[in-house]
Amino acid sequence: MRPKVLIVDDEPRLGRSLAIVLGDDVEPIVVESAEGAMKVLAEDPAIEVILCDLMMPGASGMDLHAWVKERHPRLASRMIFMTGGAFTSTSRQFLDATRNRSIDKPFEPERLLTLIRGVLDSRAA
Repeated sequence: MRPKVLIVDDEPRLGRSLAIVLGDDVEPIVVESAEGAMKVLAEDPAIEVILCDLMMPGASGMDLHAWVKERHPRLASRMIFMTGGAFTSTSRQFLDATRNRSIDKPFEPERLLTLIRGVLDSRAA
């Protein structure tokens, strides 16, 4: 059974592309907002990894992380943040403090798969 990966990105085309690229290795679920991710997480406790854009309109990836940490603590460390390279001091401090994995856009799909495998492998550790 493939692990479920929740992809959260406000760019619909990127979310769909990631689902296609990752689809052979994982079961991707794509949403376009942190609010959409919250709904999925409330209904599906089997999510293994969350791949999340850090900066989105409305609730950010940082906001989603706080929500996940409160309601699904096991998943908080299993969030991988995607960034467009435009950091605020708050987002940089957040990434440094959480120590979650992150990847800068644009990225190679194999690099992303390596990060996802690292998160999945750390479950058993």
